[in-house]
Amino acid sequence: MKVLIADDSKSNQMLFRTYIESEGHEVITASDGLEAVSAFKQKIPDLILLDVVMPVMDGYEAAARIKKLCEKRNLWIPIIFLSAMVRDEDVVKGIEAGGDDYLTKPVSQTVLNAKLKAMKRIAEMREELERVNQKLKDLAELDGLTGISNRRHFDYTLSKECRLARRSKEPISLILADIDFFKPFNDSYGHQAGDDCLKLVARALAPLVSRAGDLVARYGGEEFVIILANTDAAGALKVAEKMR
Repeated sequence: MKVLIADDSKSNQMLFRTYIESEGHEVITASDGLEAVSAFKQKIPDLILLDVVMPVMDGYEAAARIKKLCEKRNLWIPIIFLSAMVRDEDVVKGIEAGGDDYLTKPVSQTVLNAKLKAMKRIAEMREELERVNQKLKDLAELDGLTGISNRRHFDYTLSKECRLARRSKEPISLILADIDFFKPFNDSYGHQAGDDCLKLVARALAPLVSRAGDLVARYGGEEFVIILANTDAAGALKVAEKMR
């Protein structure tokens, strides 16, 4: 795990580095909040230990900026505040600024290690949840046989792109195609051969479009459809010829 330590005290930095590296983690250091934000952008740590009182930029401001960067990049990086202040309002202020936990100085190695393990466990659970959610999203949007977009995703994308085309007054084209003589082929060679044929066609069609707004989808059975955003009839005909 990569840990960013932001503390204006060099002795505290050395102490935390010793604790954390003894557990096998990598350490990055910063001496103020501004350095912490810069180090975050460059290194993207897995955990941040952030002192509250620092020169140039305090921990609260640094946490708020880091959380905004996390939101833009769709990341969750836990922040633990470090402070000798133990008032309830300080803890509340830290959490509201974007902190996830609070440690009171001086910090014991035992407590710090426990926090590191807990945050690592939470991060791993979030990563697993994101993987599961992405898998569910793929299942909802992709055709189970061919791996390209399904009818449901096509309907959604077409509706969205039509709205954008009306607003921007740009053309949009749609190509609907099916495989000639697919039924007799399927009847003669069997369903497995038919499925393999559909997969091959999908793989051949997928590279034909790559722009944002374009989409290749299985419409149903042996029918395929392509959405071409910002494309007039002449442009669509060129793509259709490539499909053939």
